[in-house]
Amino acid sequence: MKNQLFTTLEQAEAYLREVLGEGESFDVCIKPIFVRNMEVLSVYISGLVDSETLTILLAELQFEERESIEDEPAYFDAHFNYHGKEPVETIEDFLLGVLSGRIGFVTAHGHCYCAEFRKYPGRNPEEPDNEKVIRGARDGFAENIMQNTGLIRRRIRSADLRFQLSQISKLGKTDVALCYMKDLVNEEHLHWLQERFQKIEHDGLTMADKSLEEWLFKQKFHPLPFVRYSERPDIVAAHLLEGHIAIIVDTSPSVMLMPVTMFHFLQHAEEYRQAPLIGSMMRLLRYAAVLLSLVLLPLWYLFAKESHLLPESLSFLGIAEPSEVPLFLQILIADLGIEYLRIAAIHTPTPLSTAMGLIAGIVIGQIAIDVGLFSSEVVLYTAIAAIFTFAIPNYELSISIKVFRIFLLIMTALFEANGFFIALFIIFSYVCALRPMKVPYMWPLVPFFPKAFIRVFIRFPMSDDALRPYVVGAQQRKRA
Repeated sequence: MKNQLFTTLEQAEAYLREVLGEGESFDVCIKPIFVRNMEVLSVYISGLVDSETLTILLAELQFEERESIEDEPAYFDAHFNYHGKEPVETIEDFLLGVLSGRIGFVTAHGHCYCAEFRKYPGRNPEEPDNEKVIRGARDGFAENIMQNTGLIRRRIRSADLRFQLSQISKLGKTDVALCYMKDLVNEEHLHWLQERFQKIEHDGLTMADKSLEEWLFKQKFHPLPFVRYSERPDIVAAHLLEGHIAIIVDTSPSVMLMPVTMFHFLQHAEEYRQAPLIGSMMRLLRYAAVLLSLVLLPLWYLFAKESHLLPESLSFLGIAEPSEVPLFLQILIADLGIEYLRIAAIHTPTPLSTAMGLIAGIVIGQIAIDVGLFSSEVVLYTAIAAIFTFAIPNYELSISIKVFRIFLLIMTALFEANGFFIALFIIFSYVCALRPMKVPYMWPLVPFFPKAFIRVFIRFPMSDDALRPYVVGAQQRKRA
C-alpha cells in the first residue's frame, strides 16, 4: 500500500513525537484513539483544528468489540467515513498536512491519512478601510485563505473557476492559490506564473503577498507597483471575469490581480455603484488628480521663480511675502512634512490620530508661517497637492507619484523650464517602457487603442456589450 509509511504504531508514535517536538511545543497533540475497535494514532496542532467537530465525530466511534480487523484500510474507510479524509503517500506530505491544520491518523500497521478539520484563527469578513463604498457589499477578505476562496466562489458560481494550491518557500510552506477562469485565462500568463512559483527558493514569505510580488516580478528598485492589491471580493470577481489571474496568499487580507496596467490602479468600485454619467465624472476627476498631484508643485515653483512666464492676469500665483528660506527648500520640507504626517498617522492609535492631525496641520503650519519659515503660498499649494495625492485610490501608486514629483521638482530647480519638460519626458518614457508579464504598462495609451482608451476614461453602462480587454489576452474576448 502506498500510504503504509510506518511498520508499527509504536514506531510512528516515536518518530512523530521526535520530529514535531511534543513536550517542547505545547500545541502539538499526539494521542491514541479508537475507531470502533481499531486503535489509531491521531496527530494535530491544537490551535489550527476545529476541535468541536472532531469531538462530535469521534464520540460516535467509541470502542466496541464487535468484529475482527482483516483489512485495515478498508475498515478505516468504512467506519471513519468523513468527507475530508484522504490517504497520504509520503511522510513529508503527512507532516505538511498536520502543520497546515489537518489531522493525521496512523493505523496499527502504519497506514497514514489526513482529514480536513482546519479552523484557522482570524477575524470575520468586514469592509476594508482603503476600498470603502457608499453603497455596496460590506464583506472583505480576511487572513484565512479558505474563507477568501469562499467569498469569491459566492460571486462566481461557475465550474470553470479554478483554485490551484501550492506551498511556497522551504520552511514557511505558505499556502498560495492561483485563481482564474479556465475558459478565459491566458495560458501564457498562467504558465509564466506557475514557472515562477517553482523557481522561488526562500525560507518563507514573511510579508505574504508583498514578498511574493517581489519574487515573481524581480521588482528591485522600481517605484511603481506591478500588481493590483484588492481586499474586496467583488473587485476580484470582476477582474476574474475579464480574464485576469488572482493570487491568494494565506495570512494576507489582500489579493493580487494581474496582469494590470497603470489605468487599473485608478479604478474604484464606487464608479460602478453610481450611474454611468456620475461614475464617468468621478473617474475623470481622479485622472485629473493624478496629473495635478504630479505637476502642480513643480509647475508652481517654476512660475514663482520665473514670474516673467506668467501673464499679468495670473500674477497672483507668485509669492506675496518672500521668506529667508529658499523656495525650493520650503517646498521640499513641506512636502516631506506631509509624508511624515502620514507615517505618524499610521503609527498613532486611532483615538489620538485626529488630535495629532489638528496639531500638525493647523498649529505647526500657522506658526511656521508666522515665524517666516514658510510662505503662506507654499503651505497652500503643498496642501492642495496632498489632497490630489490622497484622491488616488491605490496607495502604492500614490507613493510612486510622490517620488516622481520630487524628481520633477529637483530637475525644475536645477534646469528651470528645460528641466521641467525633460523630467516629464523621462518619467513618461520610463513608464511606457515597463512591461510586467509582457503587458505594456500604459496600455491603451501606449500603444494607442482608441476604443479601449475611450472606455478607460468613460464608464459605459454595464448593459453595453463590451469586449474583454485586449491586453489581458483572454481566450474569449466577447462576453457571454
